[in-house]
Amino acid sequence: MRPTAKFSISFGLVTIPVAAYNATDSSAAVSFVRIHTADGGRVRNQPVCSLDGTEIPPDEIGRGYRPGDGDTVVPLTDEDLEALPLPTAKTLTILAFVAGGDIDPLQMGKGYYLGVDTPAALKPYVLLRDAMERHQRVGLGKIALHGRETLAMIRPMEGALVMQVLLWPHQIRPMDGVLPEREVEVADKEVAAAEALMDSFGELSEDDVHDHYREAVEELVAAKLAHREPEFAAGAERPAGEVMDLMAALQDSVRAARRSRGEDEEGKGRKEGKEGKGDDGAGRARASEKKGTRTRKKATAATKTAAGKTTAEKPATKRTASRGGRRAG
Repeated sequence: MRPTAKFSISFGLVTIPVAAYNATDSSAAVSFVRIHTADGGRVRNQPVCSLDGTEIPPDEIGRGYRPGDGDTVVPLTDEDLEALPLPTAKTLTILAFVAGGDIDPLQMGKGYYLGVDTPAALKPYVLLRDAMERHQRVGLGKIALHGRETLAMIRPMEGALVMQVLLWPHQIRPMDGVLPEREVEVADKEVAAAEALMDSFGELSEDDVHDHYREAVEELVAAKLAHREPEFAAGAERPAGEVMDLMAALQDSVRAARRSRGEDEEGKGRKEGKEGKGDDGAGRARASEKKGTRTRKKATAATKTAAGKTTAEKPATKRTASRGGRRAG
């Protein structure tokens, strides 16, 4: 891979020169081009000057900044931006070390692998990586990338350092109009059934994280080129309509999940006993209810324990921590 940027990590008085590599590949996703539906011709985005209406070549396109909401645009050159007195222009300055859970997932953006750029950077690179792993903290700082300053998180991963670009807190929209307008009462047996359904999902498989949509699009395109009907693998059926009986839907979902793994309706490894031979379903319902009660008690105890730890160890909220406030490690 070729690095997309080079800078230094400032860790107190320690400087670590690194090279950043794109950790994600956007070209692997399904993408479409715009066409003219009448004849199939490509519809392209041509850069045109708004003043004289002429097409502009790439080497004549520069940057401009529009202050406020007016029509005034101030031209800015690369030299103007490089002359800005920003300590983050070539340096990722770590401001604090926080728990990874304090970072709001909504803020997380593009990821980069950070490699050692010079032989002298190897030891401080490994030192920072090992210290964060042992302390179970991530670094939070600021860096100027591609002409703009941004928050960034550094964390160890599989022997390397990874940088995650973060949105500024003010870029996260409020949840106005998203929250339910009224509270809905949920019965304990419905929560227990939902927990049973969660337990029945099992572990993620390799097929679960496979991009089936891209394969289906490629098969559709190949079929059109060969003037044949596309051949799609059989997939899961989509739910039909609105759920009217929530409890029944949850129970049916548990049974369907178990059948998909080749288990019987009682669960994997369970054998039919004396009570099961003449059972009309009431025994299974009582056993499920008892299991749900035990699950809720465990969940309640775990929640209280986690809440106590959070109160004692995390006085700041996720959003506050992600603003870069200093915090004792």
